[in-house]
Amino acid sequence: MADNDMAYEEKIAWAGLIVAIVHISVYLTVLLSRAAVTPMPETPYVDAMLWSLGAGVVAMIIVSIIAAITTGKDGHGTDIRDKQIKARAEFTSRGVLIAAALAALVFAMLELDPFWIAHVLYLGFFFSAFLETITKIALYRGGVPAW
Repeated sequence: MADNDMAYEEKIAWAGLIVAIVHISVYLTVLLSRAAVTPMPETPYVDAMLWSLGAGVVAMIIVSIIAAITTGKDGHGTDIRDKQIKARAEFTSRGVLIAAALAALVFAMLELDPFWIAHVLYLGFFFSAFLETITKIALYRGGVPAW
């Protein structure tokens, strides 16, 4: 593999970043357009949330297939560097997910509307995945520091 070719895992990280940005932009556009005529907690969101999650999964499957096809045979292997990058990125993003889960727990204890509980979890998953992807890209571009 040439030095300027991206490995499969790096291509997936870049694709994940693009899919995530499109995914959250579309969802927020739908949600906010609905909220323009309805108070936020009463805004219908379940269908849009489910569709956006499903579309994001389908988009990543399609992108993964395209990345697999366009990556040369040498670029498909996962080496120690890929494993280190994955571990560091997961470690970096875990705190966001934990914070969102704790916030949702507090929201439930305060008996807030399910709208807010669902969105704190949804955004927690999104920002956790987004941070993980950004971390992967940064590590692929800048190298893996020693633990």
